[in-house]
Amino acid sequence: MMLGVNKVILIGYVGQDPSIRYLENGRTQATFSLATHDVYQNKEGQKVQTIEWHRIVLWTPLAEIAETYVKKGKKVYLEGKLTHRAYRERGGEIKKLTEIVGEKLVLLGGEEGIAETTKVPLS
Repeated sequence: MMLGVNKVILIGYVGQDPSIRYLENGRTQATFSLATHDVYQNKEGQKVQTIEWHRIVLWTPLAEIAETYVKKGKKVYLEGKLTHRAYRERGGEIKKLTEIVGEKLVLLGGEEGIAETTKVPLS
């Protein structure tokens, strides 16, 4: 049996301060958006910049680090896996989400000029 690979690597800028949830089971969840940029030349020779927004989900212990250190506008390196889920809104409409569940987070730069790294153990 061949195993698959589901790995996402992003370097981008945090779109807003993380939203933090504390669950009854003691786990913490942090969610935020991350913007990545790409530049290419169109057929007229003009440079075009595109921005992709990614929904990031972090769980304990990365969520606790994000709560303290991840802020809007900060540049981060993120490794994780791509996930898809669906939920039903109150009106009955089904919404689908694509998220990246983070497994490694590196804060790039910052006022102190340091980078912090934490990796979630695979279970």
